[in-house]
Amino acid sequence: MIIGSFLFFLFLFAIIGLTALTKTRNSTTDYLLASQNVKPWLVALSAIATNNSGYMFIGMIGYTYMVGLSSIWLMIGWIVGDFIASLFIHKRLRIVTENVNAHSFGGILSHWHAGEDYKRLRFLIGIVTVFFLGAYAAAQLNAGGKALHVLFGWDRHYGAVIGAAIVLLYSYAGGIRASIWTDAAQSFVMIIAMGVMLWISIDSVGGIEAFGKRLQEVGPHYMAWFPSEIHRSFVDTASFILGWLFAGFGVVGQPHIMVRFMAMDNPNNLTRTRIYYYSWFILFYAATICVGLAARIFLPETAQFDPELALPTLASNLLPEILIGLVLAGIFAATMSTADSLILSCSASLTHDFIEKKKHSLLAAKIATASVVLLALGIALSGASSVFSLVLDAWGVLATAFAPLLAVYALGQKPTEGLAITMLTGGVGTLYIWKYFPLLPIYEIAPGIMAGLVIFFIGRILGYVRR
Repeated sequence: MIIGSFLFFLFLFAIIGLTALTKTRNSTTDYLLASQNVKPWLVALSAIATNNSGYMFIGMIGYTYMVGLSSIWLMIGWIVGDFIASLFIHKRLRIVTENVNAHSFGGILSHWHAGEDYKRLRFLIGIVTVFFLGAYAAAQLNAGGKALHVLFGWDRHYGAVIGAAIVLLYSYAGGIRASIWTDAAQSFVMIIAMGVMLWISIDSVGGIEAFGKRLQEVGPHYMAWFPSEIHRSFVDTASFILGWLFAGFGVVGQPHIMVRFMAMDNPNNLTRTRIYYYSWFILFYAATICVGLAARIFLPETAQFDPELALPTLASNLLPEILIGLVLAGIFAATMSTADSLILSCSASLTHDFIEKKKHSLLAAKIATASVVLLALGIALSGASSVFSLVLDAWGVLATAFAPLLAVYALGQKPTEGLAITMLTGGVGTLYIWKYFPLLPIYEIAPGIMAGLVIFFIGRILGYVRR
């Protein structure tokens, strides 16, 4: 029964993705940007599914299981920072994408202003995009493998292979439109699976009041609003919160998410898209944290237990078989909805950022897609890295590399190519320096983004910003 319900949802996702073939226009613009005619609700649900990946089902639940209620600051910071960026970047990004006829993130950032052609910047962006999005995609395939290992006892590599095969099937066939359509369906499965898991967990302990009481019994700091190690000063507390706000702002530096807004049918529909997006995001993220807390009640912490396996383990302990299949499908939906987006963004970068052509081949884009799938699968099969740490590392690099530059562009600034490259490298360099030599308990993405912006302002004073 478990395998049957799980396979049913996988089959459904594949069929939805292949259905996108009926709308395909056999062009690179359609393959990589869906001809920029995606409706607001599809943009929103697709962006949610892509943003809330295996990181959420596997990584975030595992993190909440370990630290408790204080994980809520990841949610608050992420959503607030994301919202702030959306107020002045998303619409401008969509307009410029159409104006310069760009198909990749590197293409947009290297041709943002009329007459610009920052070839060295585009090449550098291509390297960062392919390397870190490839690792990010591998983390998603790794997350699916972990879920299958717990529920079926299969080797973790099997889940990665199955996920890669399905993603390749519909991404190769229908491109970004297939990805967006399946993302929307996956978004519904994800939130239903999380909701079912939460409802049954609360019911199993005797209701909400008993649920809260059991959580208080876990430990003296488990239900504290802030981690115990940052209670020392106001500066430490503020740094902790600010770090996750910058992480949310860093969403604009994620090519696989922003391509959804680039593909939107009309930039004037952004307000509607934003309403759909943040309503769904808040609901899903809150449910994820609650399920992570529930896991700690039913699964006592031991030295041998991997917290990233909390959700599939909890599902196998509490749910009937048909619902276990639903939860497993939700996990796979999350991993695939991000993996396909990452892979297509890599494909766009490979075919547009490294090779300069007037006209790009659709076949080349599809070959690039297949190549990136194999690369991500190879990384997933060769390493045992934590999903949470892999995603945070890739997210941080992409955010610090691209978010500062995109922000100054959206505000009408015109840095020279040399300054733009310095912003990118300076932000990423600061990220890694802070990671190994932290001065405050703050997620290293914050000093990385701030370093990129400081470099811009210094460059402006020195005359490296055109009027």
